[in-house]
Amino acid sequence: MKRIRIDEKYCMGCRLCEVHCIVQHSKTKNILKTYMGEYPKPAPRILVEEKGYITFALQCRHCEDAPCLDACMTGAMYRDKETGAVLCNEDKCVGCWMCIMVCPFGVISRSSDKKIASKCDLCMGEDIPVCVKNCPNEALKYEDSKD
Repeated sequence: MKRIRIDEKYCMGCRLCEVHCIVQHSKTKNILKTYMGEYPKPAPRILVEEKGYITFALQCRHCEDAPCLDACMTGAMYRDKETGAVLCNEDKCVGCWMCIMVCPFGVISRSSDKKIASKCDLCMGEDIPVCVKNCPNEALKYEDSKD
């Protein structure tokens, strides 16, 4: 399965991955309209953490043994049969937040506009996730996992 990997020595904390993620998951898919006209603005599904000079982008790892799958009482969290990605069916999500509580990486969050879980979906339908495609230093890579 392909996953997003980060090489933190190349991450400069520009947050362009967050910007492009927000636009990708917006209604308009237009950066100006998303930031100036959409309310509520979608939340990024990738988050840049900073500690001094070190920056690191965090997003769902699409774990082999994903605790969120077992914790989800409605089956909203599921594994895509074709890609192996762990996804959230927003129509089934009831906002119980069990997935948020059990995620070992803390990368599942509440959606900004609905009471549902929000997480990286690897930009389903795109060849390369937009965060990877738009990383200016190529700190983010989309590659086959080695685990």
